[in-house]
Amino acid sequence: MSEVLLEARHLSKTFPAGRNRRVHAVSDVSLRLFAGETLGLVGESGCGKSTLGRLLIRLTAPSAGEVLLRGERIDDLSEAAFAPRRRQLQLIFQDPYASLNPRMTVRELIAEPLKTCRACPTREATTQRVLELMDAVGVAREFLYRYPHQFSGGQRQRIGIARAIAAEPALIVCDEPVSALDVSVQNQILNLLRELQASRGFSYLFISHDLSVVRHISDRVCVMFLGRICETGPTEAIFRRPRHPYTRFLLDAVPQPDPHRRGESVRLLSGELPSAVNPPDGCRFHTRCPYATRQCASDEPQLHGEGESCVACHHPLE
Repeated sequence: MSEVLLEARHLSKTFPAGRNRRVHAVSDVSLRLFAGETLGLVGESGCGKSTLGRLLIRLTAPSAGEVLLRGERIDDLSEAAFAPRRRQLQLIFQDPYASLNPRMTVRELIAEPLKTCRACPTREATTQRVLELMDAVGVAREFLYRYPHQFSGGQRQRIGIARAIAAEPALIVCDEPVSALDVSVQNQILNLLRELQASRGFSYLFISHDLSVVRHISDRVCVMFLGRICETGPTEAIFRRPRHPYTRFLLDAVPQPDPHRRGESVRLLSGELPSAVNPPDGCRFHTRCPYATRQCASDEPQLHGEGESCVACHHPLE
């Protein structure tokens, strides 16, 4: 078993939403992420995936719970105490153009994290390191002094990846890093991420609503619904034999390229997504679940299972 790199224990986050109202973005989430692995995090828009990712790398403070990096609690550290650990936790943003300062050249953009963590002693050493990072992500050295608007979306995301890996982090949160790119470019970026992981040993938390992308890159998968983890397990186990009804519905909604299966009926979720301001009692999925019983409406199920596969459901699918 690999080393536990990052662990969340009963992590929760609420946001104010007007007078005496709170948005329950993340509720009592516990998970482990191992060194060198890719953990996929999937679910509908608004289920709390991005908020959870930001909580794990301390870009957002939790309302409750703990975050541990290699066994050391980091959520309660002061900014001064946490600063030396910041370089171990990085983020790749969804929109590569919005995440890059349009007034900075490629050299300046990639050099910025190097200066922050004081990785290079001189300007010449910084430039050399920037060029090495450009080589690593597939950006030509001749583009060193170009600006973000002079690149395509895929090239801009490569620059964003270079920024993220500059400090040689242990964990990179990839927040829908290919959703704004064409399909052919998506494959290139996914392959780049895998190559960097193989050569440098990064761990990824890969956030996406695209299940085909998650299946391609992830070792394990966590499925979120309305702020809670409802199922987790090895990728192929989740895709071949989902046990939570919500996971089954997500997989059924994926378009089938097989012409022999195109005529099969697709089971779609009925009803409206419950409000995160006033989540339902019991299982949060019970208002949309065709298998729900009275127990589901009153008792909140907890993750349970054998080995690496766990499901939070009173009536898991067989």
